[in-house]
Amino acid sequence: MPDLIGIILWPLKWAVELVLVSWHWLFTAMGLPAAAGITWVLAIVGLVLVVRSALIPLFVKQIKSQRKMMEIAPELRKVQEKYKGKKDQLSREAMSRETMALYKKHGTNPASSCLPLLVQMPVFFALFSVLNGVQTIKTDPNHTGVGLLTNELMTEFYNAKLFGVASLHDTLVGAWETQAEGWQVTVGILLVLVVLMIVSQFFTQLQIISKNLSPEAKTGQAYQMQKIMLYVLPFAFVFSGVFFPLGVVIYWFTSNVWTMVQQFIVIRNMPTPGSEAAKMREERLARKGKAIDSSGKIIPLEKYQAEQQRLFEEAERARAAAPKRQQPVGKQRAKKQAQKSGDAGTKPGGSTDPATGTAT
Repeated sequence: MPDLIGIILWPLKWAVELVLVSWHWLFTAMGLPAAAGITWVLAIVGLVLVVRSALIPLFVKQIKSQRKMMEIAPELRKVQEKYKGKKDQLSREAMSRETMALYKKHGTNPASSCLPLLVQMPVFFALFSVLNGVQTIKTDPNHTGVGLLTNELMTEFYNAKLFGVASLHDTLVGAWETQAEGWQVTVGILLVLVVLMIVSQFFTQLQIISKNLSPEAKTGQAYQMQKIMLYVLPFAFVFSGVFFPLGVVIYWFTSNVWTMVQQFIVIRNMPTPGSEAAKMREERLARKGKAIDSSGKIIPLEKYQAEQQRLFEEAERARAAAPKRQQPVGKQRAKKQAQKSGDAGTKPGGSTDPATGTAT
């Protein structure tokens, strides 16, 4: 039976090997030893830079999708309130149709926020497969990769050791069980990386929850789930640190650092409207004599104030020109008013104009 996963991952493994070999060649040309662990570690870091840079357009799309999801949140709540308590099949289907119609109308989808992660995971598995393939050299000295990772390069990769003792294909469990020379260093490096991964993931999520949520988003069950995930999700990296090769853990940690820095830059420069980060940005701009206009552009503070004054005056003129809306009167109140008018017309000394029917 054919290896379907291997067939699916083949082009990605080829691309991963191309990037790894290219960075390895560059660092070797710069004078680093070809078989040194640090050379291959830097090649893995280079792989992260290439992958995450390629994902920037998807990340921008994710940010825009999240903004649109926030804009339609009030409308979504109206749909949910409309079908609240209705558990029959027809109501559920109607609620689903109206919800999907809202997503289509505004050009967004909840799944859009997961795109960067969904695209990156196959690359991660491809790297995992490449590193696992490196270990084949132990049983098959002539083994090669699927692309540019020749037998010579694969042998160098297999023999490369970080700090002279930690192999990039070793796992924490494997190092603990075999206890080869220097296994304590390998275990120590992996434990430190796991702790740093947990901390970076926690800080990334904390930035979002503490600074980049609007007051509306901090109400409801979704926000409570985010708070729970803030403390639960980072510990998923314990599994990766125990069972994944050191090279994969280095890739994942570097990717986490990229995410953390990228999130910081986005929150600082493109915060969610109404959030604490947005207020902090407005204060920073105000100190520089600048402000954000209605289209989101940064303009001088004087121009912004003039624009706000103009908009206020236009709103006041429109309000003054608008016809007065007559307050609706209920039947009982109208009847009482009619009775009072009748009483006024029949009071002593009063008379009624026969033409208009009003008291004089």
